[in-house]
Amino acid sequence: METRVACITIIVQNTESVEKLNSILHEAAQYIIGRMGLPYQAKGMNIISIAIDAPQDLTSEISGKIGRLDGVTVKTTYAPVK
Repeated sequence: METRVACITIIVQNTESVEKLNSILHEAAQYIIGRMGLPYQAKGMNIISIAIDAPQDLTSEISGKIGRLDGVTVKTTYAPVK
């Protein structure tokens, strides 16, 4: 199946959603290229960037699941198709 590289940017403001977020990311572990998390204590949030190479449907599904978590915002940017 054709894959596409994307960056998923996540802002977590409700720490109670972290366990569910990690569970979602664990399900996609085989597609994740790398992950970077930055705690921003001054604003009471965490900023997470995920680099992923997966089928576009799967990336969209992951983003949708993350976006439905309470206190979590997500945006996905795709690399251009060659």
